[in-house]
Amino acid sequence: MNAPKSSLEKKHFPVMLNEVIRICSPEKGGNFIDCTFGGGGYTKALLKFPRTNVVAIDRDKSVEKKAIELKKEYSDRFNFYNEKFSNLNKIIKDNYRADAIIFDLGISSLQLADMKRGFSFNSKDKIDMNMGLASISAEEIINNCDINNLKMIIKIFGDEKEASKIARNIIKARQIKKISKVDQLVEIIERSKKKIYTKKINACTKTFQALRIFVNKETTELVEGIIKATKLVKPGGKIIVISFHSIEDKIVKFYFSNYSKNKSKPSRYLPEEKNKQDILFEEYRKNLLKPSEEEIKLNRPSRSAKLRFATRSTGEFINPINFINKFKKILDLESLNVK
Repeated sequence: MNAPKSSLEKKHFPVMLNEVIRICSPEKGGNFIDCTFGGGGYTKALLKFPRTNVVAIDRDKSVEKKAIELKKEYSDRFNFYNEKFSNLNKIIKDNYRADAIIFDLGISSLQLADMKRGFSFNSKDKIDMNMGLASISAEEIINNCDINNLKMIIKIFGDEKEASKIARNIIKARQIKKISKVDQLVEIIERSKKKIYTKKINACTKTFQALRIFVNKETTELVEGIIKATKLVKPGGKIIVISFHSIEDKIVKFYFSNYSKNKSKPSRYLPEEKNKQDILFEEYRKNLLKPSEEEIKLNRPSRSAKLRFATRSTGEFINPINFINKFKKILDLESLNVK
């Protein structure tokens, strides 16, 4: 009996496509922004509806070929930009109003499958992990970062309990020889981890995740991206975010719930707030979706996905200072200069 194909051997699957399309309601027409074009799954599905227009962006230049193909088919309704979504304001005009803005976070199967980019544990190439338009590589981090910051990066962004030991062993190894290839890093991590063979995930998963997040400033991108999306989405329009790890989901949940009409009070004994200037979204009540069992069977990496969406209120945009301050420690860690 032949072994089943891995998700990397299959074509790219847009996660929770049916749910995203249902929330967007493209049958009514409208303007949509796909902030993480990738394989083009969401964009192509939206463009199938005749009265839709899509602006797609992606930091990864390698997806431009797919975008060019779509442009030929939908020339007057589709535009693509090779840019980070934190720069939405540089791409979209101030008077543009979107009916829905989509963020599909994390690494794509297409990026993971490209061994030259160093995202996969199975790669023999350089430790890069640049999703595109990043100013640093994972190789620079592990060879230049001091032990305390390296430990914090692995611990915070990877939720790795053995971050201290991994960081110490990386420092020891690089003093002998520069760590430049993925298999060198894999050997260090595996040697640092406790041998628990019943674990379902690879021993390197959390450390690789942490380095990737730091290289690409993913939490900073998310915070800046959804704030700028809020300026661009019209009243009644949707912001949709699909996340894959706890930090991302925590950021999205806090933003949507604390700037909605039904935001919780700090204490039930305090009076209702009269100042409603910080209301950016309509009522937010468990607007959380997860992949179906059927989808998980077809696309195993989707199992950790969480989809949250919020509906823009009619209130004027205000700068969400409390939101930025809430995650300041994480953002400051991500802004470290380790070159």
